[in-house]
This record gives sequence, structure tokens and C-alpha cells, in this order.
Amino acid sequence: MGQTFSPGTVAEVIYQGGDIITMNCAAPTAEALAVKDGRILAVGSKEEVLKTRGNTTRIVDLGGKALLPGFLDAHSHFNNALQIVGWANVSPPPVGPVTDIPGLIATVKAHADRMKPEKGEWIIAYGYDANELHEKRDVTINDLDPVFPDNPVMLIHVSNHGAVLNSAGLAKADVTEKTETPAGGIIARLPGSNRPAGLLMETAFLPIFADMPQPAEEEKFASFKQAQLEYARNGYTTIQEGATNYADFVTIRKAAEKNLLFLDLVVLPMVTDLRQFSGENLDPAYRHRLKLGGVKLFGDGSPQGKTAYWSKPLLTRGPGGELAWCGEPTFPYETFAKMVAAVYATGARIYCHCNGDGAIDNLIKAFDEIGVKADQDRRDVVVHSQFVRDDQLDRYVEIGLTPSFFTNHVFFWGDIHVQNTGEERASFISPMAASKARGIRFSNHTDFSVTPLDPFMTIWTAITRQTRSGRVLGPDQCVDVLTALRALTLDAAWQYREEKTKGSLEACKLADLVIIDKNPLKVKPDDVRNLKVVETIKEGRSVYRREEQ
Repeated sequence: MGQTFSPGTVAEVIYQGGDIITMNCAAPTAEALAVKDGRILAVGSKEEVLKTRGNTTRIVDLGGKALLPGFLDAHSHFNNALQIVGWANVSPPPVGPVTDIPGLIATVKAHADRMKPEKGEWIIAYGYDANELHEKRDVTINDLDPVFPDNPVMLIHVSNHGAVLNSAGLAKADVTEKTETPAGGIIARLPGSNRPAGLLMETAFLPIFADMPQPAEEEKFASFKQAQLEYARNGYTTIQEGATNYADFVTIRKAAEKNLLFLDLVVLPMVTDLRQFSGENLDPAYRHRLKLGGVKLFGDGSPQGKTAYWSKPLLTRGPGGELAWCGEPTFPYETFAKMVAAVYATGARIYCHCNGDGAIDNLIKAFDEIGVKADQDRRDVVVHSQFVRDDQLDRYVEIGLTPSFFTNHVFFWGDIHVQNTGEERASFISPMAASKARGIRFSNHTDFSVTPLDPFMTIWTAITRQTRSGRVLGPDQCVDVLTALRALTLDAAWQYREEKTKGSLEACKLADLVIIDKNPLKVKPDDVRNLKVVETIKEGRSVYRREEQ
């Protein structure tokens, strides 16, 4: 890597004695790394780097552990980390304890007994997934009402695109048997009636959740440290709030101005609030560790909730019992295309949530109408890009689209996707290998709180593509560990337009580092998910250190 420091420059810290994985193709490993003033001073051979040692330099012996660039969170929902501490976890294993409806009810009841909500106050749970319940059906008001007659209850769907409400919750949300199902939404009804059964999805749910009572601003400020620590203990040094309304942005900006951020936070304003954000600087520059990275659009819903938009029908019925169900786009195409054009006109980058290939067709069509080409180097992101087709990847190359994949889906819902879409379609979900073969750069993400923040689970799902049942879904789309690491480091940084300062261990880049107990390139594939973060360092300062076990 060569000498890049001035003679006499003294490092504050030098790391040595372990495996240093640089993610720099020109020099993929190193013996030592020096840090000064929050940046990497030198990285290379031990002999060369120790030239920066002075009387005040602290020498850190890695003790055989691995040093890597800090992970970049390509897509999650930071606001959920601020709120989730007050919610019940009704996720199925391995994330939560719930396997059947009685267990779910008991978990929510125990949470309510601890929290002691006032009469009429919401009781909220997250991680609800009917696919993994023993009964293989959705919870209804008939299950919830006898136990929770006086409090509105909301079981947030694991996709974050819907929820089950009890009767008190439906009444509070003003959803009745006279409420018409909105376009792009789902209101499940009790059999033989028009009475809402409890499940609301997409456009029937999102406005309700947006209007939920929020904690006081000072309460939110008090949660910022713990929320960031959840990311830091998983090795992330750059994090994301992936769908932000203007009111939440104002709170986050105030927190940033109070210097409450110790990690870099990228916010994606919601396209529906674009006018309110018009006075903000959409140029990707950090201020107090906060930046607006682009504008978030929605093309469809979730595949596990059957609200994604596919070009061909599912093999199973839709969420409301529909036959020949293809799902629906979030907005009619004409409305969606106008949104794409409006964001493009601002010069901001587009982050568009698209799971089904039908939604991706709509996005490609909208870009074609504008005339976007790869040589513009816009780096517009297709968030999730789950059921992208092979021919659509060719269009990604032409337009310059970059996917942020979600390989955790293979484990958590791969078996469900096979049932719903068939083996062929399900096997091509999050096709990293096919994308890499075309030279497409991509990131990978957890979509927290949809799946845990654990980066090693994300790497493991990319390299093994194992489902809950242990089958390998689409073995031809497995990638090597280094490619999976790049999707959380250098390629994620490139997607953020931050590759000059983050994502690899090179002189002059930010000293955003993570120390791992073992080298992920040297362990067996199945052992990758058992790796642990030992320490996370943001610009030379330790922000998380694991207690000795």
C-alpha cells in the first residue's frame, strides 16, 4: 500500500497481531494499521506501519482476532430501534418465542402486565408472522377481544407492512364493516360478513400506523444512545432510517444538533412528504452525523405477506383468500411514475422498495420514460429487489440500477416462497451470483426490525442460502464470503457514494473499524453465523466493546 504519511507523523493507535482484512483488492490483507485524528494513517506491513509509532502511541494486540472495515447498514429502520423497547416480541424462533396463537396471546398479556397500560392505551407487539404459527392462520378479533377488551391491540406484521388489530384497535382506527378496502390495501373480513377480522395490510394499515401516538420528543432523545448501541454491538458504523416522514426527520435532526449521534445516520425521506422536504438539502453531505441520502418510494408490499406485486399469479390464495393472486402495486402506475419523475427532477437519488417482479417492471418503465441511463452514474437503489427476473438484471445494467438485496429472506421465508411462487421463482430470490456475473454492484441488508441486525446471519444467508427447513434454495446464487462481506462494506459504501471515505481499510479513509472474534474467511460456512463482534470503532473512538464471556 506504500507509505502515505509524512515523516515524523505519530499514530495515536496501532493495531497488530491479528488478521486485517482490508477489502482493498490491490492489497487484501495487512499486518498492521495505524490511526490518527479519526482516520487511517497507514496500513500495510508491520515494519512500515510501526514507523508511525511514538512515545504516546497505544499498541493494540488483536490477539489473533480479525480487523475489518466497520459495516454499513444498507437498509433498516432506525426509528424502530427507538420504539421497539416498548413493544412485545411475538416473533417466531429464533428471533422470538411464539409458535402458536395461545403462546402469542400469552406473550402479549405478559408484556401488558409488565407495562400496565392505562385503559384505552395501545398495546403493541412486533414480529407477527402467521406463516410460522402452528394454526397456519391469521389471528383475529375473536382471539384477541376476550383477553384485551379495554385496550387497543396492534400486532405489527413481520414485514412492517401490516398488522392485526383487536376490536378496540379497529374502533380507534375507525375501521368498520362500512370501511371500503383502499386500492393497494387489504382488510380481511370475518367469513360470511363484511366485519373486519383484524388483519390490515399496506394502504389500509400504513396511514393508521403513521397516526399512532408518539412518545414525547425528550423520551425519543433518551432512546438515541441505546438504539445506536444496538447497531454498534453488531459492528455497524453507518446506519439508516429507511422510510422517514417529515415529523420524524425534525426530531432526528434536533437530536443530531444536540450531538446525540455517535454513528453516521442516513435518512431516506418518504416521497409522500417530498414537498415538506423541499427546503432541505437533499445533497448527500453529513451535518452532525446526519445526511439525507435519497428519497424513498414504494412499488409494492411484502412477499411473505403476499402483498408484493408479481407478473404471474401465486400458486396459493391471496391474503384475503383471492384466487389467481398477483398482489398489487402500492400506487396505480400513473401515480407512481409521477412520483419517480418528481424525485428525479430534484436531482435526488431514488430508493424504491420493490419486492415482486411486477413492481420492478413498473420502476424500469418509469425510468425508461425519463430516459435514465447507466452513464449518468445516479446509483438509484432497488430496495430488496427480491423477485427480480434474469432479464430485469440486464435492464439494471442499462439503466444503472443497483439492488440492495435481502438474503435473510431465504432463511426466514424461503420455504414459504416455494409454496407461494414455486421452486423456480423462489430459487432466484436475491440473485447475488447472477448480479455479480453482470458486474452489478449490490449491498445486502437486514431490514431491521423485520430481521435481526446480526451481520453474520446476513453473510451466512448469502453464502449458504439455507432455509428454515435446511434446504439450499438456489445453490447457483450462493456467493463466496468475500463477496458477502463487500455487500456490507465497500459495495454498500459505493451505493451510498461514500466509497472514498468508507468501506475499506486504506490510508486517509475514516477509521471506521470492527474487530471480530475470528476471521470470517477462515471459518467453515456454517460457523460464519456464530461469529461475534468484539469491538466497534467509529473514527478511531471505541463505541462498543463486548464484555468478556
